[in-house]
Amino acid sequence: MYDFKPETPLAPEELYRELLAAAGALTDGEPDAVANMANVAALLWEFLPDLNWAGFYRVAPAKSGGADELVLGPFVGRPACIRIPFGKGVCGAAAESRATQLVTDVHAFPGHIACDAASASELVVPVLRDGAVIAVIDLDSPTPARFTEADAKGIEALAALLSERI
Repeated sequence: MYDFKPETPLAPEELYRELLAAAGALTDGEPDAVANMANVAALLWEFLPDLNWAGFYRVAPAKSGGADELVLGPFVGRPACIRIPFGKGVCGAAAESRATQLVTDVHAFPGHIACDAASASELVVPVLRDGAVIAVIDLDSPTPARFTEADAKGIEALAALLSERI
C-alpha cells in the first residue's frame, strides 16, 4: 500500500518537492494517461489542504466537431462540468493562453463557470507538450485567495513532469 500523505505541515517548497517525488514515483514507467491522472488527482487531494476540487481537464475533440475543447478527466471532489470551450472560465482561459491562472476571487473572474458554488478561489495550470496544451490541472478552494505564487510554481513543476506521462 502506498501512503504518500505528508505527516506534518510542510513549507511550500518542501511540500511541492515531496509532491513531485510522489507523482514521479507513481507515474514512472506507466503509459496509461488516465491511471496517471487519477493517481495524481488523489495525491493533490492528500497533499494540499483546503481544497474542494482537484483534478484534470484534458484536451479532446469537440462533441459536435470543430475546435478542440477541455473534457473532464480524473478528479477528486463534487461532480463537475464535463466540457469547457477554450477561452471560457478559468480552465478555458488557461488552455487558450497556455498560461497559469491564479484567481483569488472566482466570482470576480469574467465568465467564471461555477461548477461548485462553494469554490471561492482557483488555480489552473496548463500541461504542455511540444508547446501545445494537452490538459490542465485544476485546483479549487472554498477559501478566497487560497493559492499563492508558491502553489503556482509547484503545480507548474508537476505539469512539466506530467507532460510526457499523460
